[in-house]
Amino acid sequence: MHVLRDDSGTGFELVTMTLGWEPVRRDRWWGGAVRDIDMNAAAMLFSGDGLVDVVYHESLTSQDGSIHHLGDSITGEGPRKADDEIISVDLTRLSPQVTTVIFLVTTYTGHTFAEIDNAFCRLVDSVSATEIARYELHGASHTGLVMGALRRTVDGVWEFHEIDEGIAAQHPVDAAPLLGRYLR
Repeated sequence: MHVLRDDSGTGFELVTMTLGWEPVRRDRWWGGAVRDIDMNAAAMLFSGDGLVDVVYHESLTSQDGSIHHLGDSITGEGPRKADDEIISVDLTRLSPQVTTVIFLVTTYTGHTFAEIDNAFCRLVDSVSATEIARYELHGASHTGLVMGALRRTVDGVWEFHEIDEGIAAQHPVDAAPLLGRYLR
């Protein structure tokens, strides 16, 4: 597992997780009906190994107001040209009880990543505007991805731990029981 700190080595303060995909590719079902591809970005907040909050398309702001999901895209068309869903995280305002934030991508419509064109997710250091990590989501047979985790060290510094592992999940509720192994 690769661990990253900001350029100054003091830890991250503000980060943005983005998810993007192409809206044009569609799945043909019986009788020629068309079904859109709907992907979701989520931030799962943990205190130790206990889930304390989730920010995603059905809950757009964390309880402490430090994390915001800027809105659900159900078609792959988002607020920025390539970024269809955006989650902003102010780590300086995050509740002291939160020790880990796991970033997750799922396909709500059940498509595998092999069925989706030009899908990606990335994490950006919002202070320096540099991309911390980027993952191309194509060719895989899973419906979810554990992108990575921001972890608070004992001295209060936030580090990003790359995970990049596929899971079988269409929604954060499906993923929650699968995330315990990434908290250690």
